Amino acid sequence: MSHHPPDSQGRGSAGPLDGVRVVELAGIGPGPFAAMLLADLGADVVRVDRPGPAPLGGDPAYDVTNRNKRSVLVDLKSPEGPETVRELAARAEILVEGYRPGVAERLGVGPEECMAVNPALVYGRMTGWGQQGPLAPLAGHDIGYIAMAGALSMVGAPDGPPAVPVNLLGDYAGGSLYLTTGLLAALLTARATGRGQVVDAAIVDGTAHLTALFWGMLAEGTWRDARGRNLLDGGCPYYCVYETGDGGWMAVGALEPQFYTAFVSLLGLDGDDLPDRADPRNWPELRARFTARFGTASRDEWTAVFEGTDACVAPVLSLREAAGHPHLTGRGTYTEAYGITQPAPAHRFSATPGTLRLPPAVPGAHTAEVARDWDMPELLKDHR
Repeated sequence: MSHHPPDSQGRGSAGPLDGVRVVELAGIGPGPFAAMLLADLGADVVRVDRPGPAPLGGDPAYDVTNRNKRSVLVDLKSPEGPETVRELAARAEILVEGYRPGVAERLGVGPEECMAVNPALVYGRMTGWGQQGPLAPLAGHDIGYIAMAGALSMVGAPDGPPAVPVNLLGDYAGGSLYLTTGLLAALLTARATGRGQVVDAAIVDGTAHLTALFWGMLAEGTWRDARGRNLLDGGCPYYCVYETGDGGWMAVGALEPQFYTAFVSLLGLDGDDLPDRADPRNWPELRARFTARFGTASRDEWTAVFEGTDACVAPVLSLREAAGHPHLTGRGTYTEAYGITQPAPAHRFSATPGTLRLPPAVPGAHTAEVARDWDMPELLKDHR
């Protein structure tokens, strides 16, 4: 694994968002991940943490989603707290919050209050249900958002329950990435016009948007609205996973005819002896034949068979195994920094690469630095 150390000031080469100031009102899940992505791209992200323990517990020094950020402590329920946040917003280009609708307004740090002191501010709001709608004021989590958006129904075997894809699909794909895209688009507009705006990013909206391809296939009649019975949801025997003889798994994605031919040959089967793969009625027989073959050897043995070929077959690796894979180590996809193995910044820029400049921000650890750099001595008063 590669390691990209910071320079002596802990800054490194910041990346394409170098100089962009971001205020993150501390939360959990997709908001912090979106702010991490901006920080990975070089933004100066100041996370406003509240006094007291972290909402979910755990050691903040290991929360990778708070890397490349700096943290200050502000009690938003104190008389001075909201004004301090508004002063930070006055110096920033982006603010990110993930409260339930109306909470930021009640605290005195909503869009109207913050944009009054900074009309060019891009105010990002990260929620599950969105700012409006019947469910907007209710609590929720990733699993409920993707369930309501229709995406959870698509994942899993046809004869079993929907499979929970941890919180990658909702919180991070449907939430964080859509929020970040919206923030950057609004930032371009603000720089061109001098006018900021509110970005309302809802996980249900982003997750629904991710299913666009399948709505087209539904309309075309090439997708069944039923789990595990389609080309890309594990229903197809040449696009699914198979258990190996040692209890491991291999992922098969041999969609195109030439890749399928290579797959069948390397699997040790005679393609001429197999039924027509284009007819779904033959899929159960093909699955049975492939299952039997994969059961004759271990995952590592099958990995060696398919390695370096265009059969589109890969071993299913654990997180720790993935971090040590030769391709990913060769690209520096995973890295070790500040004593933690973690994904490196994902975007590759030819002129302004991102780096891991700072370890996960411990709440309040950078109050003096931010007070100096952002010209906010009042932070020191709050901190005392």
